[in-house]
Amino acid sequence: MKVHSERINALQQRLRRRDLAAALLHLSRDIFYYTGTSQPGWLFVSPDDAHLFVRSGLVFARRQSSLPDDRVSLKSRLAEIVATCLGENTDGLHIGAELDVMTVPQYQQLGKVLRSARIVDLSSDILEQRKIKDAGEIATIEIAAQALDEGHRQAIKTWRAGMTELEASAIVEDGHRRAGHEGVYFVRQPDFTMGRGPLASGENRQQMSGVVFTISGCGLSAAVPAGASRRRLQPGDLVIVDIPICVQGYHGDQSRTYCLGQPTKKALDLHQSLRLVSDRLIADISPDMTSGDVFERACHHAENAGILDSFLKFSDGKMAHFVGHGVGLDLNEPPFLSRGGEEKIVAGMVLAIELHLCDAEAGMLKLEDMILVKDDGCHILTKTDRELILVPLNARN
Repeated sequence: MKVHSERINALQQRLRRRDLAAALLHLSRDIFYYTGTSQPGWLFVSPDDAHLFVRSGLVFARRQSSLPDDRVSLKSRLAEIVATCLGENTDGLHIGAELDVMTVPQYQQLGKVLRSARIVDLSSDILEQRKIKDAGEIATIEIAAQALDEGHRQAIKTWRAGMTELEASAIVEDGHRRAGHEGVYFVRQPDFTMGRGPLASGENRQQMSGVVFTISGCGLSAAVPAGASRRRLQPGDLVIVDIPICVQGYHGDQSRTYCLGQPTKKALDLHQSLRLVSDRLIADISPDMTSGDVFERACHHAENAGILDSFLKFSDGKMAHFVGHGVGLDLNEPPFLSRGGEEKIVAGMVLAIELHLCDAEAGMLKLEDMILVKDDGCHILTKTDRELILVPLNARN
């Protein structure tokens, strides 16, 4: 596909600007971004060439990749790959790699085969390029947003008092899967998991595991202390769902708060205020703002809405210092909309605007939407109703 050659060309320009002889990439998300396949291996990119070497799955790789067949080869030994692409003499060369996700053994192996060449981090260049989504990426994220909505539609139809959080989560997840969710999500850091994603009801909404710095749920065991538990849903419960999905490699991310039956006036009023802050913030976001500007605008709107004291707070008194993040091939990717952040907001970014509050009486409420930043304003990509969603008590399978 033309889009992959354009992405490789853009990376090659970055190599030239940094005076790098080549890049050797190993992360599946980055290989997929540049070639169209995620078969395991190494992608070699020089200022004038690109060649994918896979450990296995050559037939898959050649069928899926937009690289010519003669630029997709079966070769697993890194020493042979380096010798094929760079020759035996690597003296004085600077080689880019994804050091943010490279293990120590991988780094040592790469250093051994490159000998005197210097390995430099290329991760920020790759992530900077990936920040801005092209038309095809945006269309795929819109499909993911529709699949998210299917999961939430199943919740409204099927949830009932007495079922466990696990059963409620499975209903949402089943809706996602039937709509095309690939059953995994990707986060660019080692040893990360939050189960299938947070679902928390009643008092569990105030629980925050150390796994993620947000509403996490309690999980089923200490092995994965996040996500749905076996707590049973009760009439009047507020339930937060923040279960992400991945469709054709791209993520969908949204959070909604539900009430099983009729919510209190306090909960309705607080959620309406949180929705107002979200609406005003999304209307504010524009190119050339910084990520820190977005955070400050969110706090400004929370103060005007009268919820600053509970805005971004957790039950232990701590406060979140971000109001969102980028979404794409990773669930959470730059830019991160954090206090004091200096990343520039640019048209073409897809952002998750992630807001919550914690009130002493009503507990935790959350609202999260994906938006597309455009030159003339932001477009909300998520499809699900953004109010406090009421689930009828007489809902049945």
